[in-house]
Amino acid sequence: MITLKTDRDLAGLRRAAGVVGAVLAEAAGRIAPGVTTGELDRVAEQMIRDAGGRPAFKGYRSGDAAPFPGSLCVSVNDVVVHGIPGAYALQEGDVVTVDCGVELEGYFGDFAYTFPVGEISDENRALLETTKASLYEGIAAAVSGNRIGDIGHAVQRYCEARGYGVVRALVGHGIGRQMHEDPQVPNVGYPGRGKKLREGMTLCIEPMINRGTAAVTVDADGWTVRSADRQPSAHFEHMIAVRRGRPEVLSSYDAIEAALATARGEAAPAASMPEQAHA
Repeated sequence: MITLKTDRDLAGLRRAAGVVGAVLAEAAGRIAPGVTTGELDRVAEQMIRDAGGRPAFKGYRSGDAAPFPGSLCVSVNDVVVHGIPGAYALQEGDVVTVDCGVELEGYFGDFAYTFPVGEISDENRALLETTKASLYEGIAAAVSGNRIGDIGHAVQRYCEARGYGVVRALVGHGIGRQMHEDPQVPNVGYPGRGKKLREGMTLCIEPMINRGTAAVTVDADGWTVRSADRQPSAHFEHMIAVRRGRPEVLSSYDAIEAALATARGEAAPAASMPEQAHA
């Protein structure tokens, strides 16, 4: 069942998204060669609890897998999503996705960003840029009167035209008082197909894009999803509210990208408008 959100609901979702944004910005400032994925997770959990929230991923159950053990999903290189944080120390040239979920005052925040670790290859930089741009292509299609297929088609068209594999086995989702609500939001689709988008729907749009094949495998732990050809993968995610004319982005990358600029010794980029829905 799809629940249309009130202004009060949207305010709650923005607050939860704000905690996620702060956690991801902290990760952005810490990611460097030698830092372990477990260190990032420990800092994230403390930040979430200090903010009065609950790590939504920790203890999450899916299928026959053991409960997820981390507060973050930290997915390195060929890991598409659901990487379990632990002893792995990041290395120069890695790409690492940090995905964070928070429950705050009965509402959920959930979004992700893929980071370079030090200097990365031109091929991996292009993968990150394409995946992020495809997110905004998908967001721009998420307007009242369009359909779910319009979102997936926008992502798919943008990435496949550039030679990338668009993961089909995993999808975005609705979000609200549950972390995963209806409808599912695939990253492939046909325009004009699928559920009709209505004002007040809230979605997580999250392209998961591989440098090679779109196919994936799952490790024995039941969580870690990898590209089948072990090529690097990227994953960017935003929370949005469907509106007439232009969607509202409830989450923000501003603090994340300011932290990245500081780490590079650059001036922080100008803040984006909250309702921005295009690259």
